[in-house]
Amino acid sequence: MEKTGLKILVHASAFFAPFLVPVIVFFVAMFVTDDHELKKLSIQALLFQLLMGALIFVSSMLTVVLIGFPLLVVFGAIGIIVPIIAIIKALNNEPYDYPVVGSWYQ
Repeated sequence: MEKTGLKILVHASAFFAPFLVPVIVFFVAMFVTDDHELKKLSIQALLFQLLMGALIFVSSMLTVVLIGFPLLVVFGAIGIIVPIIAIIKALNNEPYDYPVVGSWYQ
């Protein structure tokens, strides 16, 4: 249950501390539990949140050109929907890799 709780915490951190919690869980997984799956998940969550933050920032800069509004809505929705799907997968003890960044860190 400890691993499931930490996985849910990493996924849910996208809504309250998207950068801090995955880093803390990574260090806990590295030094305390030595769990490779939890380390991989925390790195993927951190990379996903960094990527979404960068894409939302660029989209907000492009609102002047009018193409930024649809991109901002799409990236904002992805930033909300993907962590919710990941939380559901963690509750069901199913493996989950974040889209796009899942293949960056194996």
